[in-house]
Amino acid sequence: MRLTPLAAALAALLAGLTPDHATAQDANPATDTEIAELKAQVAALMNRIDELEARDEAQSAINVDNAEALKAMQAGQPKVETKGGLKVTSADGQYSLQVGGRLHFDGYAFDDDVAGNTGTTEFRRARLTLSGTALGWDYKMEQDFAAGSNLDGLRDLYIARTIGPGKLFIGHFKPYRSMEELTSSNEILMMERPFASATGLFSGRQFQQGVGYLHSGSNHSAGLSVFNLRGATGPRNEGMGVAGRATWAPILGSEEVLHLGGWYSHENLNEGSGDLKASANYAGRRGPGLTIATTPGSSANQVDAWGLELAGLYGPAFVQAEYASASFGQPLGADQDVEAWYVQGSVMLNGGRKVYKAGNGVFGSPKVGEAGLWELTARFDHIENRDLANVEAESWILGLNYYLNPNLRLMFNYTRGENALTGDEPAQYAVRTQFSF
Repeated sequence: MRLTPLAAALAALLAGLTPDHATAQDANPATDTEIAELKAQVAALMNRIDELEARDEAQSAINVDNAEALKAMQAGQPKVETKGGLKVTSADGQYSLQVGGRLHFDGYAFDDDVAGNTGTTEFRRARLTLSGTALGWDYKMEQDFAAGSNLDGLRDLYIARTIGPGKLFIGHFKPYRSMEELTSSNEILMMERPFASATGLFSGRQFQQGVGYLHSGSNHSAGLSVFNLRGATGPRNEGMGVAGRATWAPILGSEEVLHLGGWYSHENLNEGSGDLKASANYAGRRGPGLTIATTPGSSANQVDAWGLELAGLYGPAFVQAEYASASFGQPLGADQDVEAWYVQGSVMLNGGRKVYKAGNGVFGSPKVGEAGLWELTARFDHIENRDLANVEAESWILGLNYYLNPNLRLMFNYTRGENALTGDEPAQYAVRTQFSF
């Protein structure tokens, strides 16, 4: 039996009522009957205390058993996380599912010159993403409802697994070429990518079906992909391509980063292949366009391209540049050479730094606090066919990004474009509300 302070006090009182304490009895005379009654009451109280203590010990044992049972039950339940989105992981950790998405809502207005353009609003992107793991394999499924509800809107759809020093990808994903192309649309500097990407040089060839292998190091990356020349919606064909990219960051810190990179792409047309084009929307999306070069699918020719990357971060200042050269095979005559390059940069106005992702060799958005961040941006973009007179386009872009929080960004772009072939020099005012999770 545990001796609580109350029990100890009652025991002392009981001892004090014995006949041996003659002095106390003389000072406070009491009959033997009264003393006996008091002793009986005290004894009853002590018995009651014993009962309560026994019950408390029993309840404590029950509580311990319940806690262990609850812990065991929780260990057998899936783990649910809501930070930054929704993620569910099985109790054994073998399976997980994460839900993500992005919504890019744009508005455009034009200052026309030669060609007429229609200002409008549109959902540039409306994607729902499911990703996770299953028995050691990663998976990702992404649908862009702004591009279509079926195969038209299919973006990433692959399984992947770490094998050796890198990760193997199987399915539908971007070939490893062009720094800005491989930067997430949630983190690109401007509303649209430059010409040295699938926006221009690889027009319409952003996601391809194939296999890839990516090695990600602490300050470097190397990737190789082999793919069929078929997008999710294209016809079946026997065209094949290969693309490889390597990056290195000899300076890598939170305030200073230097990025060097290079890539090569080969696309070989074959039976059933569609045309391979390079084009330019020189006054922003939904603005006028110019076809720079075309290799007909029926020609069984090829398109070879290579590019160099240079980028850096110095405190709040960021700069990135790419040069790309491509050769478009022709059914008759010599190949046509296309050259594309751009320089872009930004300055964070009230703190914050761009984040460099060495494993992919790209820059991401800054970490945003409660006060939000302002970013002033600029780009010069150029593309031309060096074998056809005046087939070239360029654009100047000035922009402003406001990061309200890690999930919400507001963007403004002013674009002044020029078409050397027609002399068209239009301008576009564009805004975007971007939400992602």
